[in-house]
Order: sequence, then C-alpha cells, then structure tokens
Amino acid sequence: MTDPAPPRRKKLRENTWDVAIVGAGILGCSLAATLGKQGRSVLVIERDLSEPDRIVGELLQPGGVAALEKLGLRDCLDGIDAIRVHGYEVIYYGERVNIPYPIKPDGTKHEGWSFHHGKFIQKLREAARRTPNVTLIEATAKDVIKNEQLNQVLGVVAKPKSSSTEETYFASLTVSADGYASNFRKRCVSKKPQVRSTFIGLELKDAVLPAPNHGHVVMGNNPPVLLYQIGTHETRALIAVPKLPPSGALRGYLQDTVLPDLPSEVQSSFKKAIEAERLPSMPNSFLPATTNSTPGMILLGDAMNMRHPLTGGGMTVAFNDVVLLSQLLSPSIVPDLTDTGLVLKQMRAFHWDRKPLAGVVNILAQALYTLFAADDSRLRVLQQGCFKYFQMGGECVNGPVGLLAGVTQRPFVLFYHFFSVALYSIYVMFLSVTPLLGWPKAVFDSLAVFYKACVVILPYIFAEFFT
Repeated sequence: MTDPAPPRRKKLRENTWDVAIVGAGILGCSLAATLGKQGRSVLVIERDLSEPDRIVGELLQPGGVAALEKLGLRDCLDGIDAIRVHGYEVIYYGERVNIPYPIKPDGTKHEGWSFHHGKFIQKLREAARRTPNVTLIEATAKDVIKNEQLNQVLGVVAKPKSSSTEETYFASLTVSADGYASNFRKRCVSKKPQVRSTFIGLELKDAVLPAPNHGHVVMGNNPPVLLYQIGTHETRALIAVPKLPPSGALRGYLQDTVLPDLPSEVQSSFKKAIEAERLPSMPNSFLPATTNSTPGMILLGDAMNMRHPLTGGGMTVAFNDVVLLSQLLSPSIVPDLTDTGLVLKQMRAFHWDRKPLAGVVNILAQALYTLFAADDSRLRVLQQGCFKYFQMGGECVNGPVGLLAGVTQRPFVLFYHFFSVALYSIYVMFLSVTPLLGWPKAVFDSLAVFYKACVVILPYIFAEFFT
C-alpha cells in the first residue's frame, strides 16, 4: 500500500512541512499516518485533542473496515469496546426483515463495527502520533497563507493552545479536513451544505435489541429511528426529525410520538434515556463533491462531501478516499508536492476515481432517507414497496446491502435496484386495490409514483456523476 519512504528533504525554513492537515478527525488522522509512512513530513492541526463526544460516526461498514486494513490501521478498532455488526434489521410498522451483510468470495461473511466515536478517534490520533514524520499540535487554525498573485495557498496561520500569539506553518500542500462546519471550505468552493433533517441522539443503557449485533432501522408513523449498539452496555438511538422541536417540547415529542413506534423490548431503556440532562442533536447535510482546483490546497472528508448519515457510509467513504489518495499522490508519482500542476491533475483524477464508491454511497443515503421518512402518499407507496422488496430476499437483499456495506462499487447496481423497487411498489399498490373498479385510479397513481421515484433519485445522480 505505501511506497518505500524517500529521503526526507531538508527544510528551507522553520515550520515548513510537506503537508499541513487541518483537523485530526477520521480523515485527517488516517491521511497523516498514511502520508507519514510514505516519507512525507506531515503536520496535523487540531483545535481540541481531548476525546470528542459526537452522536454520529459510530458505525463502520465492511467497506470501511477493508480500507482501514489496507491503510494498516485495523488495530485502531481494538481496545475500544467495539461491537461486531453482521447486518441490519429493518422494522416496518412492527414487521421485521433481516438484511445480513453479503458473503465474501472466500465464504466468510463481511462484518462492520460500531463503537463510541470519541474512543475510535483517539486510537486514530495515537496511530498518527506514533507514525514517523507526523506531528500533531493542539491549535486553532485561523487562516491560510496565500500568494495572492499566484492564487496559491502556502500554509496555515494557527494559534497554539499554549500560546497567546499566532504562528505560521508553511506547507507544500494544505488539507482542509475540518468537518461538516469547515471554516476553510469557502476558500475553495462556493457550494454550501444543504441541511435536510436533524438527528437527535440518545444513549440507551443495557438495551435489549430485537437482533443483537445488527443495526436497526425502525419505520412507522414518523421519520426513521436508528438503533445500534456502541459498547457492552451502550446503544445509540438516532431519531430523525425534519425540524428540531423547541427544547421545551423535545422530551414530550420523544415520549409521546417516537416511543410508541419502537419495538417493545427497547421502550424501557429509551424512556430512561429521554430523562438524560443532555439531548444532543446533529444536522444531516448533503454536499456533493467539487473537483479540488485551488493550487496548494485541497478539501477532503465532510469539508468536501457529505451525505445523510442514515446508511452509516461517511467513514467508509473517508477511508477509501485516503486509500485512493495514497496511490494518486504517491511519491513515485508526485515526488514533490510543490508541483501544484501535477497535484491538481491527480486531484481531478481523484474526483472521478472515487465516484464508483462515494457516488453510490451518497445517492443511496439520500434516496433511502427520503423513502424511509416518507411524508406524502407517493413516498409511502415507495416506502412500503421497498420493505416488501427486502422481504423477497435473495438478490433483492444481497444487491442493496452490498451497496450499503460499501463492498459493491457499481453505480448500475444502485440504479437497477432503485427502479426495481419503484416498479415493485407499483405492483404492490395494484394488489391492494379492487380489480377493474380501482384500476383506472391505480394507473394514474402508478404514473405519479414512478414520477416521484425519478424526482427522488435523478437530482442526486446528476449531482454525483455529472458535476
């Protein structure tokens, strides 16, 4: 995976690095460790190196586990009380269907892992810190150093936590990996994230799940609820809401509206979790990737590309992006990162080479959330049809879950199954109407349902594969 480390170049000035990475999160740490192994000098700037407390980034799909192994970081899953994940249990108005992860060519099953986000981040930071050529500092990145004549970024201005003055850190390549609320995104692109919904996060204690070692998606009269174990005694509940209720009404909403939809075995622990002092929330955003075109600087991770976290694909995309970057920016291909023309050429290749995985994960996340949070009659037909499609088993499960797991990197498979769901939904709708008398209206409704399916997915296909 990594090239033999080339000789380190002598620094021309103090605080000069091959790469400066803003953000010591999922992507920042894994990229730092990978580039450091290749002999690049890497500086990672992170505002707060204490253990983060977040309610997303807690489930790593099998495709992400495979990428983590390629990067030599698989041991970061050890010692954090991580839980094996074998697939999903989808619950629709009390009915259940099991969706196991696909089988590997060697006959073994793919598996994912779920965990406390903060514990995993700290293991990644430890891995980066012990990698030769990598330095982590606790500092707040304030601005970029820029040659205005060349429109080229030359590094970062940051204020170390232990200092009252700002420092300049020069780098051949500056990477903004500072997350969904990136302060540097506007330096490179004009697109802004579109917030489509919000997740409210609860931590359930000693919850009994219907299907242990599985992620759960619960659908009923309200937007979906996700349930998955993140530790021996802890289970994460993520409740999707189109708009966050007022703080004074939030507990009542969870108690009176969400709780009745949940499996009976979960309700007791969910009710206790509602009483917690803190009910954190997280905006769910969509941001299609833009080709990196700023000399000396690139956006990566959530700073560059976001999708709805319903399918848990964000970390899988991030680790696979690092695998791809380690190849495209390998010292054998790009010996000197000051060659901005060559770096930008490789980033154009990166933009398209990542599409078979990232594009599929992004579209699937957005489309599934729209179906699972169905808020009109046409979407409810598609929602029911999707569940009935899963109930048929076989390829109707294996195809979609391969995409969800991040192990099937074929956009056509996504398009095929999505429109198969749309057509099957129409078939299910016809079965529910009175023959002859109900068919004229059903024909009209079927056209409306198919049109709605196109409205759901085609804008995301265009955003991912034609921009």
